[in-house]
Amino acid sequence: MIKFRVAAVLASVFIILGATISGAGTTHTLEVLGDVNAIAGSFTVSLAAALTVFALIKRGLPVSVSQAIVGSIIGWNLFTASPTDFASLTSIVISWIVNPVLACVFSFLIYNILKKVVSKMKLHILELDLYTRIALILVTIFGSYALGANNIAKVVGVFITTSPFRDINITSNFTFTSVQQLFLVGSLSMAVGVMTYSQKTISTIGSQIFKLTPISAFSSVFSASLVLFFFSSQSLERLLNSLGLPSFPLVPVSITQSMVGAVMGIGFAKGGRYINYKIIGKIAIGWLATPVCAGIICLISLFIVQNVFQQIVVNPSSYEVTIPVLTELEKTGISTATLSKYENRIFTSQSEFRQHLKSIDINKEEELYKIFQVAKIENYHFDSNYVNQKLSPEIFSPQQIEALKKLHNESFKHQWQIMDKLKLISDTWREAPDVKENEVYNKELRREYQIIFSTFKVVDK
Repeated sequence: MIKFRVAAVLASVFIILGATISGAGTTHTLEVLGDVNAIAGSFTVSLAAALTVFALIKRGLPVSVSQAIVGSIIGWNLFTASPTDFASLTSIVISWIVNPVLACVFSFLIYNILKKVVSKMKLHILELDLYTRIALILVTIFGSYALGANNIAKVVGVFITTSPFRDINITSNFTFTSVQQLFLVGSLSMAVGVMTYSQKTISTIGSQIFKLTPISAFSSVFSASLVLFFFSSQSLERLLNSLGLPSFPLVPVSITQSMVGAVMGIGFAKGGRYINYKIIGKIAIGWLATPVCAGIICLISLFIVQNVFQQIVVNPSSYEVTIPVLTELEKTGISTATLSKYENRIFTSQSEFRQHLKSIDINKEEELYKIFQVAKIENYHFDSNYVNQKLSPEIFSPQQIEALKKLHNESFKHQWQIMDKLKLISDTWREAPDVKENEVYNKELRREYQIIFSTFKVVDK
């Protein structure tokens, strides 16, 4: 119905637009999962994921980039002795299961509805052909934009902290930020991938799992795109929560998994007799192998890059155990009885800190993650001029802006110290009670804090 070249060009253009305009929404999940803080480390993590994906795509398997980059980040965490945020990891893994199942259900329903509508409309075959081509073009545009917006986090998310770009002030009212530049480069590389290496994977999904007709192709692509939208849309999250319904976690999900699930939905809608379960089995094995392979490749690659090429793959972080740190940990529910033996000690690397925590029987990854977050020493300095220049009034309320200005010329070592001070100055920086109705508000507030931390962090040159 659409030539490969036309579909590839459309996909490439709207992937670039989606990534550059709306790509920032899902990057925070990967940042929390692993704080890759050195450019050589970011490169190696990305390379390990890319090699894994490249090897499996060359075999025609629809591979999840999400699984590859997550596996690679966990490999970096293991290599650097950094704890993994299990809450974020759990949300991502659940999305890997929900994603194809949801796409399968949507595709099954949409195909059956469309089939009934088309049969009742009694269209001439040429009219049906025209409408189907237009529908396929529109759904390609929608799906590609959603793909760029959701998946750019996987492509360049590990470079957010170490981005080599600097903001470009184009006009007094418009700045092409370093993150947008990073997203543009990443989306251009995605477009090159579409043009060069996607055709074999397209063949696997479009014909080898189950032979697709034009209408079933529309149903499957539309269903997969909807799932991608559900895992990306803050507006939908707000609406569902306002109605008292469960919402979708805002995490990067795999369009490949969605498409495979959607194509299976079409197969089930047609009785399920002609689904190629052998291909499905190969794809499932690929999905299971992807994060494991990416993690192993990342570990080996980090060792080589650090010891053979003499590159810094991790910038050591410092941690302190002081009375204020112990008090803050008590607030999070962590017992500090054994940890207090290190009072007034400073640890100069992740591995040193983890080793000492292990020696006092603190081994649970969830506890380690909280302790690392609270004890980490980072330098923040506030300047009221930056408040006006860098912070958008579309994101922050006037009361929040004024509260930030009152921190002028103050310095902090920990993120929680900034949060405590802002809460004292203005209630607009306080989280609402932890109930379902306030879930979206609290998530938005946490995202605002992340913007503050990245804006006022003092970066050593």
